[in-house]
Amino acid sequence: MLNAIEIKPDIWWVGGIDWNERLFHGYSTERGITYNAYLILDEKITLIDTAKATFSDEFIQRISQVVDPSKIDVVIVNHVEMDHSGSLPLIKKIAPNATIYAGAPAGVNEIKAHFGIEVEGVKTGDTHSIGRRTLSFVQTPMVHWPDNMVTYVAEEKLLFSNDAFGQHFATTKRFDDEVDRCELFRQAKKYYANIVLPYGAQTQRALKQVAGLDIEMIAPSHGCIWRSFIPEILACYEAWSTYQTEEKAVIVFDSMWHSTEKMAREITDAFIAEDIPAVLLDVKASHISDIILEMMDARYVAVGSPTLNSNMLPTVAGFLTYMRGLSPNNSMRIGLAFGSYGWAPLGPKQVYTELENMKFQLPVPVITQQWIPSEEKLTELQVAVRTMIEESRQA
Repeated sequence: MLNAIEIKPDIWWVGGIDWNERLFHGYSTERGITYNAYLILDEKITLIDTAKATFSDEFIQRISQVVDPSKIDVVIVNHVEMDHSGSLPLIKKIAPNATIYAGAPAGVNEIKAHFGIEVEGVKTGDTHSIGRRTLSFVQTPMVHWPDNMVTYVAEEKLLFSNDAFGQHFATTKRFDDEVDRCELFRQAKKYYANIVLPYGAQTQRALKQVAGLDIEMIAPSHGCIWRSFIPEILACYEAWSTYQTEEKAVIVFDSMWHSTEKMAREITDAFIAEDIPAVLLDVKASHISDIILEMMDARYVAVGSPTLNSNMLPTVAGFLTYMRGLSPNNSMRIGLAFGSYGWAPLGPKQVYTELENMKFQLPVPVITQQWIPSEEKLTELQVAVRTMIEESRQA
C-alpha cells in the first residue's frame, strides 16, 4: 500500500511520485517530479488539487488509506494544467456529489474546456467554511497560467501555493528540512528559471497579496513542503522576480572545429582573471534548461557560434529561442556575441542581433574570427571582457 503522509493534524499529502520523468515542457527534470495533492479531514472532507492522470491509481490509493474517496465533499482546483488536474474526472466519477471550486473565470472555463465539467468559481477574497477551518482564496493569474490561485487555511497557518515555490524533485521525503538543502534550493531555482521566469511582475503582485498572511507552512503542487526555510524561499522569490543579478559570467557556445571553443575558453579565462566567477557551457553537453538556471542571475552572458550555411548553428539558435521565450529582463545584463567563420561571419552576427533584440546591453561589437583565432584576436576578447565589466560597474 502506498502511504499517505500527515503534514498537519488531519491534513494529508496524497499525491504521486514520478521517479522517472526526465522532461517537462522542454525542461530537463533529472530528479523526477511529484504531483502533490492534499486531503483535509473536517466536517466537509476537502481535496486540494489532484494528480496527473497516469498517477490516478497511486493518488486514489493514498486517499483510500485515509478516507473513502466517495466521501469527498469539496475539491479545490488551484490550477487546471493537467499535471495538477488530470485525475479530476476520476474524482468526479468516484465522488459525484462533491462541489468543485476553481478560479473565476479562467479556471472555470479551462476545466469545462479540458473535461466538460461544470464547476463553481471563486475570486480573491472569497472564503469557504469546511467546518473547523475556513479556506481563503487568492487568485495569482499568470503564475504561470491565467487560472492560477492559491488557497490559505488561517487556522493552520498553511498556504497551498500551487506552482509557486515548487520544485521538480522526486523524493520520499515531504519536507524541506528532510532533504539536502543545496539540492532543494537548486531545484527551486531551476523550476523558477524555466517555468515562472516570464512572469516576474505577476509574481511580485502575488508575493504582495500573500505578504500579510501568517504562514508557518507552504505546501506547493510539486516537490517538498516548506516549513523550516520559508523566509529563505520568500527572499529567493523576491530576488528572482525582480531579476536581480550577481557578479557572475555565463559563456554559452557551440563549435565545429574548436575555433569558437577557443574563443569561449579565452573569454572564460578573462572573467576569471578579473575575479568574476564564470561558467563555460557547451550547448552540446548542457541542457538548455540548465543553461537558463546558470544564466538567470548572471550579469554577464557571452554567446558564441560559428557560421554554418550562412546561419548560426541550430543548437545555438535553439538555445536563444528558448531563452527568448522565457522573456528574461536583460536590461541590466551585459552581453557579448562572438564566433568564428570561414566565408562570412553571418553566424556570430545573428547571435548579436538576437541578444540586441532581447535588450542586452552590448558595449562591444560582435567579435568574429576567420578560421583559427590568432593571439591578436584572443587579446581582443580579453579587452572586450574588461569593457563589459567596466560598463556594468558604471551602470
